[in-house]
Amino acid sequence: MHTMVDFETQLRAAGLRVTKQRLTVLDTVDRQPHSDTASILDAVRRTLTSISHQAVYDALSDLTDAGLLRKFQPQGSAALYETRTGDNHHHLACRDCGNVVDVDCTLQEMPCLTPLDDQGYLIDEAEVIYWGSCPSCSTRSQPTPDQDNQQGTSRGERHVPRSNR
Repeated sequence: MHTMVDFETQLRAAGLRVTKQRLTVLDTVDRQPHSDTASILDAVRRTLTSISHQAVYDALSDLTDAGLLRKFQPQGSAALYETRTGDNHHHLACRDCGNVVDVDCTLQEMPCLTPLDDQGYLIDEAEVIYWGSCPSCSTRSQPTPDQDNQQGTSRGERHVPRSNR
């Protein structure tokens, strides 16, 4: 977790004015990583009750452009924001509940930036999102032995209908 002093320093270093709106948005995203705009707006309004939608959108845009926030958008989801920027981390996303968590790259370097054929592009970023079921959803969706017998599946086989997303 960052402090307001850290955020003030980061804003100044990025050439941005230090405002209550920007500080509150940074603090909110830092406390609630992987939040969408609506969640951020709701949380910011608990502190700055009269802030407009546009002010929050503008702050998110300015902070993302300055590299103080990272914006990413998993398929089928609203854009999400986080304060963890400038490192080589990826995300795990649950198809069932939508939870998103950070996961460090196993190689601790930027191998994702070296495709087999870059087609002349100067690549500076890659997004990797691993999809699956989080531990809570995986546990809930596993049939009990009685359900296995009723569904006609053998032990060890999982029969869980999945929606196509």
